[in-house]
Amino acid sequence: MVDDEGRKESINTSENDNQDDSVSFFDPTRFKIIAIGVVAALAGFMSGVDIGVVSGALDFFGRQYHASTLALSWVVSAMMAGAALGSVSAGWLSHHLGRKRSLIIGAAVFVVGAAGCALSWSIPSMISFRVVMGIAVGLSAFTAPLYLAEIASEESRGAMISTYQLMLTVGIFVAFLSDTYFSYSGDWRWMFGVAAIPAALFLVGVLFLPYSPRWLVMQGRHREARQILLDLRNDPLEAAKEIQAIRAQLETKQEGFKLFRTNSNFRRSVGLGIMLQAMQQFAGINVVMFYAPKILEAAHFDEQSRVWCTAIIGMVNMFATFVAIGLVDKWGRKPILYVGFTVMAVSMAALGFLLNSGMGSESSQLAAVFVLMVFCAGHAMSAGPLMWVLCAEIQPVGGREFGNAVSTLTNWITNMLVGLSALPLMEMLGAAETFWLVAALNALFFVFTKLYVPETKGMSLAAIEKRLMSGVRLRSIGR
Repeated sequence: MVDDEGRKESINTSENDNQDDSVSFFDPTRFKIIAIGVVAALAGFMSGVDIGVVSGALDFFGRQYHASTLALSWVVSAMMAGAALGSVSAGWLSHHLGRKRSLIIGAAVFVVGAAGCALSWSIPSMISFRVVMGIAVGLSAFTAPLYLAEIASEESRGAMISTYQLMLTVGIFVAFLSDTYFSYSGDWRWMFGVAAIPAALFLVGVLFLPYSPRWLVMQGRHREARQILLDLRNDPLEAAKEIQAIRAQLETKQEGFKLFRTNSNFRRSVGLGIMLQAMQQFAGINVVMFYAPKILEAAHFDEQSRVWCTAIIGMVNMFATFVAIGLVDKWGRKPILYVGFTVMAVSMAALGFLLNSGMGSESSQLAAVFVLMVFCAGHAMSAGPLMWVLCAEIQPVGGREFGNAVSTLTNWITNMLVGLSALPLMEMLGAAETFWLVAALNALFFVFTKLYVPETKGMSLAAIEKRLMSGVRLRSIGR
């Protein structure tokens, strides 16, 4: 009898545990955080669609308007020029208008830019609207990760910020699929017009997002900030602690430019941030993202094969991002970068060899697609996401906003230079020689990683800052 009661008690306890797990799993607060994260991360999806859509539309647009190589390079690169402008203005807008309103502006501007590109009547009009889209991308790329970091709990912060980068790669893949669908009709207007759909969804979704608690505290609106945190954390004590932590952080004044002028150690961290972003872009990923169909044309693929292979490359780029998210806190930053730059150098050298051989067989064409996929996987698991992680970790708190703004601006400027130079280089040097150059740059970046990049895995930001500001050499400010 006692055994039966014991079994009944065990069963009841097990059922209660399962009920608790079920309640925890379907916790409304947790669901709300996830929903907010997904909506805010749509900014990354929107940016990814813009990056991906131009690769498929470029040839069809160029044929209709008899565009030169230089004109096509500007159609691609105008977006990055606009993004540089958007990122410069993003700090001021997000500070004075708030993160939420800045995201609303970015989404609205993107809709206008995408519609304008779809309705373009000349090369100059296309370039102008690409600049408009770029302004929206630069504004959203700065503001969305900032908003995600400020709205998330401590436990979910890393995952939520990583969601932005993941959504970026999803957007690129979806754009490649869309380009493939419309390539059968050659309708480049619809290729660009489709980009307005995620922007419109994002615009509607952002209207329902709460304001950033940190921004509300900055404005002196403490009661509203506390109410939002109570709603998101569901724990008055945790909300109160977070408000106190925000207040303590805001006591450290941001004096980035003054610190840059007066402190050589801060100049070192800013310089390292510039180098990291330049390495990310000159590694060559956007040569592939923007010009994959052109590369495959050099490999003698027919038109439909080019767009389908481009979509497959985008899919590999998307899935490889999961590898970085899973390994960054296990392997560390430098080991992943070593693997990534090695993979990229070898795959680009192999692509150059294949293109130099004349691509006379179907097997060599398949090999070319394979090495492009390997290259994209190497970048997506390493330099793609990790440069952003490192740039956020190496800046001291008093100059963090300035340092991150400079590195973000560097990213867009170098991205624009890559977009402008890739096609002319392929025409001047030849496709094979261009990719050998990219391979050499990746080998050089392996050396730069060894000499200058710190290993920040497991290090607190305070410890990294202390070592930086005490004059420890850059590669040793981490572990």
